[in-house]
Amino acid sequence: ASSVMSKKIAGGAYGIVLDVKVGSGAFMKNLDEARQLSRLMVAIGKLSGRKVVALISDMNQPLGQAVGNALEVKEAIKTLAGCGPVDFTEHCLVVAAHMLLICEKANNLEEARIMAQKALSEGRGLAQFRRLVINQGGDPGYVDDPNKFPLAPVIREVKSPQSGYLHRVDALEIGETSVRIGAGRSKKTDVIDHRVGILVHHKVGDYVEQGETIFTLHTADEAAYQMAAESVINACSWQQQPCEPLPLFYEVIQQ
Repeated sequence: ASSVMSKKIAGGAYGIVLDVKVGSGAFMKNLDEARQLSRLMVAIGKLSGRKVVALISDMNQPLGQAVGNALEVKEAIKTLAGCGPVDFTEHCLVVAAHMLLICEKANNLEEARIMAQKALSEGRGLAQFRRLVINQGGDPGYVDDPNKFPLAPVIREVKSPQSGYLHRVDALEIGETSVRIGAGRSKKTDVIDHRVGILVHHKVGDYVEQGETIFTLHTADEAAYQMAAESVINACSWQQQPCEPLPLFYEVIQQ
């Protein structure tokens, strides 16, 4: 709590919306832990004269589709262009709405949500992102044409080994798999390969046919693909009875 809040306060933020993840892929594994952390951070903000809201959100499965550096940037650009994954877009709109409300740009959450949706629809978010890239010395051509991002040498699909309702798409296992193929570091000296990653095509609650594509792997070589293909399948479980989709958010903790 002190690590997170000290940076926000030192940075000069007076309105703070915290996205507190909970689940297998998060630091906090259950709701009680997430509530404790959220309440503590909100209390620190209040004592420091800040307005703070903490949203407890799900991380039992990956949010959106992309896992990996270039893939995630391309997904962000796609979302700002208004055609991103449904769950990721909804998540961003909810967070943005809370930010607008806490900064008193809207009278209520519904009005704030409409404002956020309008900004997205009009392309203002994408335009602002492009300006951020320019201001930091980046090449805005990548924003205009995400196909400029380099591709991994091996791009192959992973098919479902059986039919059924997806009961588990474990975020921790998928995240660790992405690290093993080079998308992250397991130690400080590791070199990140920005090209590699995982695309997740189905969510908990989806019915998947045997042989249907459930992942697309972007890897540096065939050996990495084979290892990752086995790992991402092990991250999933199926059942024959329908199961409920996972919620995006569980609770809102505020002052």
